[in-house]
Amino acid sequence: MEIEQTIRNLPKVELHIHTVGSIRPGTLLAVMDDGEIDVTYESVKDIERLFRYRDFTHFISIYSQVVDYITRESHFERIIFEMLEDCVKCNVHYVEASFSAFDHIERGMEFSAMINALNRGIRKAKKQFGVESNIRIDLVRNAGPDAGMSVLDLIEEKPDNIVSIDIGGSEEKVPPRPFAQVYERAKKMGLHLVAHAGEAAGPQSIWDAVNHLNVERIGHGVTAREDPELMNFLKKKQVAIEMCPVSNVRTGVVSDIATHPIRDFFDFGLLVTVNSDDPSFFHTDLNNEFIQLHRHLGFSIDELFQISLNSIEVSFLPEERKAQLRDSFKDEYERLKPL
Repeated sequence: MEIEQTIRNLPKVELHIHTVGSIRPGTLLAVMDDGEIDVTYESVKDIERLFRYRDFTHFISIYSQVVDYITRESHFERIIFEMLEDCVKCNVHYVEASFSAFDHIERGMEFSAMINALNRGIRKAKKQFGVESNIRIDLVRNAGPDAGMSVLDLIEEKPDNIVSIDIGGSEEKVPPRPFAQVYERAKKMGLHLVAHAGEAAGPQSIWDAVNHLNVERIGHGVTAREDPELMNFLKKKQVAIEMCPVSNVRTGVVSDIATHPIRDFFDFGLLVTVNSDDPSFFHTDLNNEFIQLHRHLGFSIDELFQISLNSIEVSFLPEERKAQLRDSFKDEYERLKPL
């Protein structure tokens, strides 16, 4: 237990966390009530039962259902503030918060008002807890590349605190390659590039993301283990992998933590990070992710701290800020280490 408490106290970075997937069950009930949504859910336990999934497709359907319940742009201030408050409880110092703007735009919400609400929550969390956060816009692959271009138009008009783009959603139905021009434009706009790949589809999805979208980081990347050539490529090019172990178990991507490929990826020398993905939806947080790796895959405290350093290295912070954060993490870690 002393080791696990040290793990909880490790300084951390969260690079793959979905804002809506972080909504607290009680907050979701309040959001439903505020929007006068007529539903059968009456308690936190009802919501917790909702957040159980048969497979990845079922998870996507529940996620879409929750999106339907968020009816006002102002809701996002509370959602992201509480998300960051929960991150701070895991000693997370920096967060890149993923926001699927198009999901809400097609339900009648205004992009600018949503970004303003998110940034109000981010500023409030920074003031109260000291945690830093930037925004990553998930273009929502199911909407297609034309919708992705339209979201880039909106980002050009309202770039406030937005550092990168991503495509999440139904990976098997919508491969990365059609988004090549979208990603090319995003890069010219100065945005960093990420893509969900190798979660619900095979290694070709990862190949397409790196070859056609020129991504800097891969979200999940689990199926890379099926392709030794791809593993070598990712190592050589130092393409970072945002791994989300508990998420992968909850959606059935892997059978259990003990068979998750993160141990092999780390030992092979891939630039691995650990993240909570949709912490409310998956009943997890970053402390739990780290502890599960320690319990079931034998990750030592030193190895888990290296993952924290990896996350700083591949974050989309300016180099000067990375150096400051790296130094502060090392100082904090020295104080944690047993004599």
